[in-house]
Amino acid sequence: MGMIGAGWGDWPAWRGPSGDGRSLETEAPLRWSRTENVRWRVALPGPGNSTPAVWGDTVFLTQGAGTTRVVTALDRRNGRVRWNLGVPGVARERTQRSNPAGSSSPVTDGERVVAWFGSAGLVAVDMEGRGLWRLDLGRQEHRFGYGSSPVMDDRRVYLNFGPGSREFVVAVDKRTGREVWRVEGPVPGADDTYGTWSTPLLAEVEGRWQLLVALRDHVAGLNPDSGHTIWQARGLGLQAKASPVAGGGVVVVAGDLRGAELAIRLGGRGDVTDTHRVWRESPARSRIGTGVIHEGHLYGARANGILDCLDLETGEPVWSERMPGAGANGAIWSSPMLVGDRIYVVNQGGDTVVIRASPRFEVLAVNALDEVVNASPAVSRGELFIRTWQALWCLGGTDGPTTGPGTSGSR
Repeated sequence: MGMIGAGWGDWPAWRGPSGDGRSLETEAPLRWSRTENVRWRVALPGPGNSTPAVWGDTVFLTQGAGTTRVVTALDRRNGRVRWNLGVPGVARERTQRSNPAGSSSPVTDGERVVAWFGSAGLVAVDMEGRGLWRLDLGRQEHRFGYGSSPVMDDRRVYLNFGPGSREFVVAVDKRTGREVWRVEGPVPGADDTYGTWSTPLLAEVEGRWQLLVALRDHVAGLNPDSGHTIWQARGLGLQAKASPVAGGGVVVVAGDLRGAELAIRLGGRGDVTDTHRVWRESPARSRIGTGVIHEGHLYGARANGILDCLDLETGEPVWSERMPGAGANGAIWSSPMLVGDRIYVVNQGGDTVVIRASPRFEVLAVNALDEVVNASPAVSRGELFIRTWQALWCLGGTDGPTTGPGTSGSR
């Protein structure tokens, strides 16, 4: 087994080809505006927080529309819609205004696209928009909605189902939609505040793959074949919105309310709370987005608009700076992305700051779109894709004409 074989130029899932926010490419646009370096802009039918996936010449996006959930495929050359597949949802699905329905990002392996729509289930679609299978996992119920995205390897799809009174990690055969295994998470009765919105991470540890997951009050490494817990570490806290990120033999996960930020040395067995904990920061630094690791440092963004660089081995801040260009809203929900030696971070006001991935804080550019953004950026073949509440933007690129907003592929 192994991760899906995304090629150069593919961005198959929320956090890219390796699931950790790092691009295989080295170039992406540095500067843009609403009218400069824009390939195309496509208006969307409603707000959304999911990140686009890109495979070849197609961009995939999830969307909520009334009681219907939609998987959309767009032509990456001009933004024109190729097909929409509607999935009947539920009459009433609770969430908060800042987390619209359809917030889970799609994943693709070039043969199928898989999306999770909460109570509407896990859905697989082929590359031409024909439904392959749909798995009913039961009702998802939480006042803040859901946000975990499915991940895929060469055999299965994995999902961290929650938050709410039902929380579990499930593995599904990606060809048939048959459930392979399920690991129930500890939930102390009905819960409408705490829980996990965290997306799992597939990571190779000592030559074998593990599924790294953040659950209530602990982080665990699961065997992807069986769901068996290889190791676990306590002390995360009762709420986790950020996801695991691994590098340098360490996995880091940030909890949120009444939580902590944990760094665990990979390679342990059983309860490794005391034996493999590298550091623990409590209270947590309040992260919704997930950081990125580069050359011994963890680069992250806090919900309050602070960017920081931590020493991976100690957890100590190397620098901590407020994100420039606060715009209409300087809060940050999206996750940083690494392209070459540049880190891209987007705030809720639609400003993208590009900083050097360096222990010295260096701002390279600040670019404003003036639209609400909670999704994370994606990069493919030198083009940058940013999903706002109003539109999907394609920025830069090395070939083809540049057009202004709304002129190509708009609807």
